[in-house]
Amino acid sequence: MLKKYEHIFFDLDRTLWHFDENSKKVLKEIFTIFKLNQSIDSFDSFLEKYHEINNQLWDAYEKDKIGKEKLRWKRFEDTLQFFKIDNQELSTQIGDYYIDWSPKQTLLFPHAIETLEYLSKKYQLHIISNGFEEVQHIKLTNSGIIHYFSTIILSERVGVKKPHPLIFKRAMKQSGASIKNSIMIGDDLYADIYGAQRVKMDHVYFNFYKTVHDKKVQYEINCLSELVKFL
Repeated sequence: MLKKYEHIFFDLDRTLWHFDENSKKVLKEIFTIFKLNQSIDSFDSFLEKYHEINNQLWDAYEKDKIGKEKLRWKRFEDTLQFFKIDNQELSTQIGDYYIDWSPKQTLLFPHAIETLEYLSKKYQLHIISNGFEEVQHIKLTNSGIIHYFSTIILSERVGVKKPHPLIFKRAMKQSGASIKNSIMIGDDLYADIYGAQRVKMDHVYFNFYKTVHDKKVQYEINCLSELVKFL
């Protein structure tokens, strides 16, 4: 039998908010609006290369190797340069468009709403996110779930990113929770799960894509609806 929790901390991107599909929708708009089809054979090839580069740069950002502003445009500059498009002004315009429109998308993972509705009647719910401060509130508001959360802890405000122990300790202080009566739910084995493990916090790995891994996790789910079975 699970111990009694009082607080549940969720990651946002790729845990509740369907980052990949929402991002893909905006990237399709970018491909058309900025006429990238004139230089790139297909949207799929653009998307594949963008994801590869963005993942590398985001990893560098989470490890404080590059800053937020550089990440915004460099992921597009590097992608365009791969396709022999050398235009920093265009990269900046695309980066601005993406940051403006991406957070306005509203697709959540299956069963997110009903799961939050169920859990919110039993626990205090919170967000801990490494996402950009100016867009995370927009995502939560536009997708209609911001009212479920008592506190929203963002790495930019704290000054460190998950998995740094300080962001979890700050979350406890800000929410009035404790490590012992809280559980973390997230999709990232490094930021969310390793981060929770570092402070000895119970955790659930949300493995929506059923990615094969060899990490030791406390609980693992493939669908948010599974949470109601044990929380």
